[in-house]
Amino acid sequence: MEKIVTYLKDRYHNVPMIITENGYGDMNKPNSTTESLLHDVERIKYLAGYLDALSTAIRKGADVRGYFVWSLLDNFEWNSGYTIRFGLHHVDYETLRRTPKSSAT
Repeated sequence: MEKIVTYLKDRYHNVPMIITENGYGDMNKPNSTTESLLHDVERIKYLAGYLDALSTAIRKGADVRGYFVWSLLDNFEWNSGYTIRFGLHHVDYETLRRTPKSSAT
């Protein structure tokens, strides 16, 4: 991320940027428990690394004005239906109950 944001800064004269729809998807495995889906360590690592690289680009002068994680809630993805979970909040698709994952804190 640092490289592409720095490249865009240099190539387009530091045009203001907003990073949208960046996230980490967990596959819905048949043996996955709700508990394992709520403690999404890999998503936390991914987002921390991504935001660290973005922070480095900002310190190097990139005019990044916003960042939006994908997604607030587990949802239907056009390419994969309900088989991948991107949300910071788990959605029980049977009851629609929403529960914050570890990555939401």
